[in-house]
Amino acid sequence: MNLRTVFAAMMLSSILLFGMSSAFAETPSSILEQSISDTLDLWREGRYEQLYEQLSHRGKTSREQFVARMRNSARRPACCWQKMENFRVLNEKRTEATVHVKIGLEGTPSPVESSTRDFKLSHDSQTWKMRLNDVLDLAGVSGKKSRH
Repeated sequence: MNLRTVFAAMMLSSILLFGMSSAFAETPSSILEQSISDTLDLWREGRYEQLYEQLSHRGKTSREQFVARMRNSARRPACCWQKMENFRVLNEKRTEATVHVKIGLEGTPSPVESSTRDFKLSHDSQTWKMRLNDVLDLAGVSGKKSRH
């Protein structure tokens, strides 16, 4: 009887540990995905000052410059299921991650366009942040000088 109890306890422990390790393995991906989703929501809602604070690698772009550029853009993230598709983590380290995702965009020449590419995120202040230039590129206001 005692052997059965020990065996049952070992089996239960194994099942619990396996389940917990699976949950922990999925957590980083979902955190990264939620971070990008929250960033895109701020942009879609026109909350550009808060969006600026949620971005990394801002360089010399001031908050005022960023807000003005974003207000001049007709592009914004699509809603709902079109906002993000095919999210995949390519590489993750303690302070940096690279993800591949398709981001739906509205306000483009076609009814709904998308951009599928890799994005680098930085871990800063307990949160994952997209890069400012990536958001400006998606908005079509990257600030890069075009050659004529």
